[in-house]
Amino acid sequence: MPRAAAVTAAAAAPTLLLADIGGTNTRVALAKGAAVRTDTIARFRNADHPGLETVLRAYLADHAPDGTGAIDGVCVAAAGPVRDGVAHMTNLDWTIDAGTLTRPSGAGTVAILNDLQAQGHALGHIATDNLIDILPRADTVAPPAATASRLVIGVGTGFNAAPVHETPAGRVVPPSECGHVNLPIRTEADLRLCHFVETAHGFPAVEDVLSGRGLERVHAWLTAEAGAPAERGAAEIMAAIAAGDDAMAEQAGRVFARILGTTTGNLALIHLPFGGLYLIGGVARAFAPHLDRLGFGTAYRDKGRFTGFMANFPVHVVADDYAALTGCAGYLTATMAAPGR
Repeated sequence: MPRAAAVTAAAAAPTLLLADIGGTNTRVALAKGAAVRTDTIARFRNADHPGLETVLRAYLADHAPDGTGAIDGVCVAAAGPVRDGVAHMTNLDWTIDAGTLTRPSGAGTVAILNDLQAQGHALGHIATDNLIDILPRADTVAPPAATASRLVIGVGTGFNAAPVHETPAGRVVPPSECGHVNLPIRTEADLRLCHFVETAHGFPAVEDVLSGRGLERVHAWLTAEAGAPAERGAAEIMAAIAAGDDAMAEQAGRVFARILGTTTGNLALIHLPFGGLYLIGGVARAFAPHLDRLGFGTAYRDKGRFTGFMANFPVHVVADDYAALTGCAGYLTATMAAPGR
C-alpha cells in the first residue's frame, strides 16, 4: 500500500478505548483500529477505585483522543466469567456491563471479553521476540495447518485457559473458568497439598496452587510439613528461586512447575492444540527461565502411552505484557468491520 493510502487508512480507522482488568491492576489504552497506541497505556491500581467506570473516566480525563475526541468503540478484557454481556470479576468486587463502558466513553459499540479470550485474539499479532520457547516443536513433528487450534493459559493473579479456533467465519475463542476445577492428584503428597489449600475456599482448585498466591500457599505447605511454618510473598519466593540459594523456595518452585506441567498437559489432551500452547501472565513470565530445570517438561509429557504424542503440542511463554490490549483491539476492529454492521 502506498504511504499516502496507508496514512489515509490509518486516519479512517476507528478510535478505540481498551482495558485489561486483572485482579490487582487495570491497564487502559487507546487504539486506532487494531493498532494499540503504546504511548497511551496507563496502569491503575484497582484498590484505589470503586469500579471500572471510575477508572475509565479518570483515564479519559488525561488521555482525550486526538481530533474530535470521539470514542468509536470500547472493548475490555475481564479476569472473570462473562455471561450475557456482563462480567463478574473473580478476585475483585466489580461487575461490568455495557453501561459501565458507554457512560464514560459515549461509544456506540462495546464488547466485554474474558481476559483469556482477549489473549486468544492477540495470537498472530504478537512479535516473535515476545515469544519464549519452553518446549519447542519436535523436528519429527510436521508443521501444523494454518487452521490448527491453539490454547492460551493464563498464570498470574489467577489461572484460566481458553482454546483458539480458526473457522471460515473467523476466529472463535470460547470462554472457560478452568482455574476452578480440582487440582490433579498423583501422589500422597499431592493429596496433602489439596487438603492444605482447600481451607481457603473449601475446595482445592487449580488456581489455589497455580497463581501468585498459590505459590505462596505451596511454600507455606512445605514449611508446615517441615515443622517450621513460615510465610513468604510470591515475589520473594521467585527471587530466591532465581538466586538458587534457598532450598525451600527451590522445592516450592519444583512443586509448582510439576503441577503446572501436569495441568498444561491435561489441557493439551482435552483441546488438541496442534498450533501450540501459550502461557501468559506475570507468574508464567517469572517462571519462564526456570521451568525446564524445575521439571515442567517431564510432568507435561507424563501421560503414559500418550507420552510421545505430547510432542505435537509445543509450549511458549508470551512475554508481551500488553497482549490482552492487542487482542481487544483486534477483536473489536473485526467485529465493527463485519458484514451487516
